[in-house]
Amino acid sequence: MDSFLGRYRNLSVLLLLVVGQLLLLAYQVRSSQDVPLIRIWAVAAVSPLARGLEAGRSAAASFFSGYFLLRDVRAENERLRKELGELRLKNHLLAAELASAERAQALEQYRARIPSKTLPVRVIGAGAGPGTHTVFVDRGSSDGVQRGMATITPEGIVGKVVAAYPMASLVQLITAQGAVASVISQKSRVRGALKGTGASLCAVDHVENKDPLEPGEWFYTSGNDRVFPRGLPVGRVALVREGRGGKEVLVEPSALRSRIEEMLIVLDGVHGLIPPPDQPPAEGVSLLPPPPPDSPQEAAPVAPAANGGALTDADRLAERYRRLTESQGLQLGVKGRIADFTREPSQSPVPPAEKKNGSPPEKRTEPPRP
Repeated sequence: MDSFLGRYRNLSVLLLLVVGQLLLLAYQVRSSQDVPLIRIWAVAAVSPLARGLEAGRSAAASFFSGYFLLRDVRAENERLRKELGELRLKNHLLAAELASAERAQALEQYRARIPSKTLPVRVIGAGAGPGTHTVFVDRGSSDGVQRGMATITPEGIVGKVVAAYPMASLVQLITAQGAVASVISQKSRVRGALKGTGASLCAVDHVENKDPLEPGEWFYTSGNDRVFPRGLPVGRVALVREGRGGKEVLVEPSALRSRIEEMLIVLDGVHGLIPPPDQPPAEGVSLLPPPPPDSPQEAAPVAPAANGGALTDADRLAERYRRLTESQGLQLGVKGRIADFTREPSQSPVPPAEKKNGSPPEKRTEPPRP
């Protein structure tokens, strides 16, 4: 058998191929398939290789297209970020300009409503050193600013000028150590001295424990310090409690709740009135002359001092004695009956009994009693 196959090997292979072909044709006819089996086998053999080649090609194409696309996206992203930053900066600048314009308009309207002569100024810097509570403004002595002038805003008092230079001025805030203002409460009319503590709150001294005072009550300037005019809002009471020497009162200044950018320097002002407790803080401002008297006796006109300066307590006492003597028909410095200084002077003084020609007054004799 082996010799036969070896002798007829080519013929045997051909015969096997023919038989196999016939079997395959029979199978194809029986399965009703139009595609030749050889093609199916060829496609089955080539398909994995084609899928691998296509996957490699797609990966390479995606890599290169994504790389160049990401380069463009990155550049676009940087450009958009730059534009966004510029727009934000412009928005902040426009918002700041709008806020500044609104503050300037409100300050100008407030300035037009008050009777005092004021000068609008802008803050240009802060004082040197931490905790100094001082600011520099852009107006100085060349604009009429002098040391000791009050600075205010529509919300209340800010401080006073402590140094006036030709082109700028230094303003001490009311919260600074050493800053003082005479104040009076709106509801109970409790008087005291507002003093800066170097912090955000100010203390009110010289308030007795028996004085009625409530948290949230407003304090106004009383005008007795001759710096701040009467009737300006100062702030609300943040804390009040009894102490050894008197009540401990802390006030939050209403004008310093936020950062100060603009303010008014009072060049010449008049005193105002403190609003009733049922009304909000008055926006009117007044300044400098002594505050309106609380009693009719103090309402009488007082002659200025002889030297032209400010009146002292001695000047007021001498003027009171003069009016009291004239109201009783007497004259100071003239010998005779002594005036009764326990009486209150009348508003219309009685002319002295002495005649204009200087002759002594006529003596009156009383009839003898029975």
